[in-house]
Amino acid sequence: MNPARRTTTAAAAAVVLATSGGLLTAVAAPSAAATTCNSPVYKRQFFANTAFSGTPKKTDCDSVIDQNWGANAPASGLPTNNFGVRWTVTRDFGSGGPFALTAATQDGIRVYLDGSRKTDVWKNVSSTVSKTVNVTVPAGKHTLRVDYVNWTGNANVKFTYAPRTSATVDKVKPLTPAGLTWDDYAADAENGPIVALSWAKNKEMDLAGYRVYRRVQGTSAWTRVATTTGTSVNDSVPMTGKSYYYEVRAYDKAGNESTGTADAGPVNTPDRTAPAAPVLTAEAVEASNNLSWTASEDAVTYRVFRKTPTTTTYSVLADITTPGYTDTSATYGRAYDYKVSAIDAAGNAAVSNVVRSTRTITPPQNVTATVPSWGAVFTWTEPAGGNTADYDVYRSTASPVALTYDNLTDCRSRKTSADASGNTVRSCTDYDGDQGTTYHYVMTRKNTAGRWSTGSAELTVTRPGDETPPPPVTGLTAEPLEYGVKLDWADSTAADLEKYWVYEDRSCCEPEYLGTVPAGTSEFVVGPSAADGETRTYIVVAVDAYGNSLTYQDETDIPDWSGPVSKVTVTELDLRPTTAPEDTAPCSLLTYTTYGDHGGMYIECADSVATEAAGINVYRWDRATSTYARVTDVPLAPTTTNYTDTTIPTGTTVYYLLSVVAADGSETFSNVDSSVSLPSGT
Repeated sequence: MNPARRTTTAAAAAVVLATSGGLLTAVAAPSAAATTCNSPVYKRQFFANTAFSGTPKKTDCDSVIDQNWGANAPASGLPTNNFGVRWTVTRDFGSGGPFALTAATQDGIRVYLDGSRKTDVWKNVSSTVSKTVNVTVPAGKHTLRVDYVNWTGNANVKFTYAPRTSATVDKVKPLTPAGLTWDDYAADAENGPIVALSWAKNKEMDLAGYRVYRRVQGTSAWTRVATTTGTSVNDSVPMTGKSYYYEVRAYDKAGNESTGTADAGPVNTPDRTAPAAPVLTAEAVEASNNLSWTASEDAVTYRVFRKTPTTTTYSVLADITTPGYTDTSATYGRAYDYKVSAIDAAGNAAVSNVVRSTRTITPPQNVTATVPSWGAVFTWTEPAGGNTADYDVYRSTASPVALTYDNLTDCRSRKTSADASGNTVRSCTDYDGDQGTTYHYVMTRKNTAGRWSTGSAELTVTRPGDETPPPPVTGLTAEPLEYGVKLDWADSTAADLEKYWVYEDRSCCEPEYLGTVPAGTSEFVVGPSAADGETRTYIVVAVDAYGNSLTYQDETDIPDWSGPVSKVTVTELDLRPTTAPEDTAPCSLLTYTTYGDHGGMYIECADSVATEAAGINVYRWDRATSTYARVTDVPLAPTTTNYTDTTIPTGTTVYYLLSVVAADGSETFSNVDSSVSLPSGT
């Protein structure tokens, strides 16, 4: 807060100058004209009237509009009542965007943007009134003016303006950073060149920082290399032999990013970077060891090496340009170690990982298992180039699984299909085994030549545990709320409990499912539901991890449920109005529930309302006074089709009706409808 009695340096200088002239009337311009306040500081003027007429009694600078003068005069020479204060500031808003103008005042306040009134709270009040207005500020410089008046009583005023930084609101990109300059210098032979970038600071009030991007000359793909809140960055340039360009982009608190600056560069580099090391894999088949690896971007040659596990020296098999090699010279059944070196045009090289491979029949690949209640279902992919004549599945409670006759299981329901890539997929189901037991499985396959493969990777699965539903819940109670019904019960003691299902019991038909509550939680709120005095019955059923639960039997001559369930009956609170005016308005009201602190409604009127009515009022039933209280300060336009009540109390049921205001001021009333609001934070 900047007290009114404080005088700025500029204002003081104006007073000295007037005094040194011998006569105050000799000064050409008043001291107010000589006061200069540097943006974003406000220029403040005090007037001894509420019309802001005549010469200000005092002019100074104020960095924040936040004053509480109480019943006192705001400055010497001003009355305690019927005075005005005006603040003005011109500043650069950068790219502009959505802003919130927030005012709190006793008595009146008006806020102007470039002379256009945006906030108007202009009446003599006995307590502080607050109001927030959302506006869109264009890019560049703009002038804010705040006019405040006090007619009678206490005087206080507060005003702020701030950008709205929510990503759902702010869609305006920051301005592109200006003044980008760069310089490169060599750090040393090992680390390569350093690029120093600097730029001018952006004007946005919601600026979060800057992002620096780099791209290879001749490409359009930018890579972010730095993020900063400052206006300069040093970047170490990779020594790849390529040339690089840079650009800088600003980003704001909503995540909007500006366009990039003009490219800075090119920055030339020597090539001392090896290609990316290939990632080598091997697939052993009957005819060969098939090698494949990831391609390295800068590689011009790949060198393939091989050795046996008992030797230490690799021999070169081939120099090739494609990322794959088929070794048909490997002896069948003998293991070999392989590696691949990627070499670029400058001779830089990177060596892959080492893999071992033995020419053999490939076992089943990509074996997966699922365990539904009826067994264990296996799927696996036919090896590329393979042709399976038969396959076996082995099961054991011990690991590793021995491939013996005693462990051979009858995997039935054998099926063959194809995946999206055209690969052959096989599946079968082991229906045997005990529930709750852990088993280990291995698969082998036989090709058309009669050779059996080695075992696949071992899978471990546990059959589902039981088929017994949890017992009924205990301690089920129901508490009527102003916005629904709260159900509560004791935690189930079932060790395998997964969740609860909540139903409403209906005498006409099977229960209606309302929702699921996870284990560890033992309450559920039915709603939002209007508190209109109805009597309802609810059921809570425990469900275990295997899907076992007490189930509803919708058949004649048998009990409705497979076992006893917990029920509770409750009568809702009755918050309905005790009276309602006759429904004679040519408009109808339909409310809807909002998940926050707003009440929503649709308004549907006859065509005559738009041309003949003066407006539409919204009324809300006030239980404390047993009357309908109007919630619209002024009538809505007669063409209004929906309305949101931002003053709705939370956590309750409220009832609305409309009135259609005729040209002579008389009102006719609509139907009554309810709206339910949840508690704050729900």
